[in-house]
Amino acid sequence: QVQLVESGGGLVQAGGSLRLSCAASGRTFSRYYMGWFRRAPGKEREFVAANSWNGGNTYYADSVEGRFTISRDIAKNTVYLQMNSLKPEDTAVYYCATDRRPIELVGVGCDYWGQGTQVTVSS
Repeated sequence: QVQLVESGGGLVQAGGSLRLSCAASGRTFSRYYMGWFRRAPGKEREFVAANSWNGGNTYYADSVEGRFTISRDIAKNTVYLQMNSLKPEDTAVYYCATDRRPIELVGVGCDYWGQGTQVTVSS
């Protein structure tokens, strides 16, 4: 049974930072891609960032490029999302996902999802 557990969400003022974590368990994820999505109120779930299975390549949505950084600790089966210069429009539920296929190509069709963590950015 694959489990993804996110943590690190919360309330922050515009311009502030948060770091999300996602711990994976249930199997060996060394060959799995990992990434982050988000769903803002009234909107569809959208891609945010992804990391290749070996952590060597990263991909970002245009809206977060330069502000967010995805990283991965393969030994701990954990992926992180460092979010800086947060904006009110970043307010959303953030979801961790994993798949054996490239996350940035699979999109919302990823095999495994976490339960989500709320990020709220006040203006």
